[in-house]
Amino acid sequence: MARDLGPKCRLCRREGMKLFLKGERCLTEKCAIERRSYPPGEHGRGRIKQSEYLLQLREKQKARRYYGLLEKQFRTYYEKAAKRTGITGDNLLRSLELRLDNVIYRLGFAASRAQARQLVRHGHFQINGRRVNIPSYQVKPDEIITVASNSSAQQTIRDATDLVSSVAPWLQADHDGLTGKVLKQPERAEIDTPVQEQLIVELYSK
Repeated sequence: MARDLGPKCRLCRREGMKLFLKGERCLTEKCAIERRSYPPGEHGRGRIKQSEYLLQLREKQKARRYYGLLEKQFRTYYEKAAKRTGITGDNLLRSLELRLDNVIYRLGFAASRAQARQLVRHGHFQINGRRVNIPSYQVKPDEIITVASNSSAQQTIRDATDLVSSVAPWLQADHDGLTGKVLKQPERAEIDTPVQEQLIVELYSK
C-alpha cells in the first residue's frame, strides 16, 4: 500500500495549520504549529510571492494531506466527482468523507486518520457483520460499523473515544458498545474540512 512516510508535523507547518495527523499530540503543546508556526525549510521565514496558482495548489495539497492520500489517489477522486451530477467540489468532499478510514476517525474510534487506516488494514472493523480491510471503502447510509468481537485493539479504540467531544451530525456513534452508523450522506455545511474546494476544482480544470 503506497503511503507518505515523511514527517507528519512538517506537513502541518507547510500548510500553516493543524491537520491533526498525529492524534493526541496535536492537542498538546508539543504540536509543531504551536512551537514553530512558520513553514519548514531554509526559507520558511522568508516572504512567499502569492499567485492564483499557488493558492490553488496549497488548497489541493492541504486537502490531500488532510485525508492522507497520494496525488494519484486524490486525482482519481476528483475525476469521479467531476463525472457525477451536482457540484464537483461538494461531490469530492463527500466521497472523501465517506471513506471507511475517515468515517472511523469521525466516529472517534481512532485518534488520527493514519491510526484508523492501520486498524482497518489489520481487520479490526466490520460493516454489517462482514469484515472490511479496505480503508478506501465507501461507506453507504444505514451501514453499521462495529469493532470485531475478537479484536485485540479494543482498548486502543476505547482510548481514542476519550478524545472525542462530539461526532458529525451525519453519523451516529455508541462509544460504549463500539458501534457506529452512517445516517446519511453529508451535506457541505456538515463537513468541517478546512479547505476551499472550489480552488481545487479550478486547479484541476486547467
